[in-house]
Amino acid sequence: MRRTILFLFVLLGGCGRYEDFTLPPVDGQDAEITPRWQVRPEPVLGRGAAGEWDSVDVLNPSVIRWQNQLLNLYSGFDGRLWHTGMARSADGIGWEKQGKRLSPEPAGWEAGYIAANGAALVFKDEIYYWYQAGNPPRIGLARSRDGARFQKHPEPVIDLGPRGSWDERAAADPYVIQSGEELYMFYLGEDRARRQRLGVARSRDGIRWWKLLANPVLELGQPGAFDENGLGEPAVFTAHGRYWMIYTGRDQREARRLGLASSPDGVRWQRAPEETVLTGPHAWNSKVMCDPTVEAGEGHFRVWFGGGDIAHPAENIHGQIGLATLTLEKK
Repeated sequence: MRRTILFLFVLLGGCGRYEDFTLPPVDGQDAEITPRWQVRPEPVLGRGAAGEWDSVDVLNPSVIRWQNQLLNLYSGFDGRLWHTGMARSADGIGWEKQGKRLSPEPAGWEAGYIAANGAALVFKDEIYYWYQAGNPPRIGLARSRDGARFQKHPEPVIDLGPRGSWDERAAADPYVIQSGEELYMFYLGEDRARRQRLGVARSRDGIRWWKLLANPVLELGQPGAFDENGLGEPAVFTAHGRYWMIYTGRDQREARRLGLASSPDGVRWQRAPEETVLTGPHAWNSKVMCDPTVEAGEGHFRVWFGGGDIAHPAENIHGQIGLATLTLEKK
C-alpha cells in the first residue's frame, strides 16, 4: 500500500497531468454486430521513384475531408528518414501526391529519424496533425490553415510517463477524435519491458493533455494470439451505441494484422472474436496490415491502411497504402 501511494504521488505531482475519465455515451442501438471486411486488391497509394523521399515505404495514412476533397497526410521513408507528405483525392481511390509537409528537425526534441506516423483532424477551422518524433519517441503537434504550410508546436504535447509507468519509454502512434468540446487521443505506450500497449488522453485545445490514470486501456493478447507481441496504431470511431477500435497487432514473427475491439465508454475494451482479425489477403500486404484510418459512410466504414510483404515492426516492408471497407452488420 505504501509503495502504491508513493507511486501515485510521483505520477500525479511529478510528471504530466493525469485524471480518471470516460468518453461520452454514444447514441444508437447497442446491438449484436457481425463485422465484415472487403479489401481492394491493389494499393491506392504507392511508393515514389528511386531516390525520392517516399521511395522505400509509404505507410501511416491519415485521411480527412478538407475544402470539398480528401487529404491524406501519410508517412514516407527514404531508407534513412521518415517524413510526412500529403496527397489529395476526390474519391479516396485515386490520389495525387503533393509533396512533403513535415521533416524531422536536426536538433531539439525531434532530433532523430522521424516526423511522421500521425493523426490529422479538422479542429477550429485548422488542420491539426499530431505526429511521432524523437528518440525516445514522443508526440508533437503541427497546425495548418491551408494544408500547404504547417507550423510545429515547439515542445511535445504528449511526453513520456514517469519511471515505472506504462509509457515510460515511448509515446507514439496517435489517433485523435472529437466528442463535443473534448478531444481524445488514443496512442501507443511502451514500458521498460518493451511492452507496447494502448492508452488514452483527453484535451480541450489539442496541446494540453490529461492522460487516463488507469492506462493502458488495451493489453497484449494471450500467448499465441495475433497481438501477443505488441499493439499499435489505434483508430477509433463510433457506431451502434459503442466505440470501436481498429488496431495493429504484432505476433512473435512480427507479422502484423488488424484487430477490432469495442467499448461502451472508450476505456473498457473487449476484443472482437479472432475470426474478425484482418490478415492481408493479397501478395503486396501478405505480411503486414497496419496503420488504419477511418471514414464513416452510409452503413459502412472506409479504412485506409498500410500494407507490406515483409514482416518487420517498423520499415523496409515495401509499404504501400490500401483501402478496405468495414461493414458492421446487426445479427
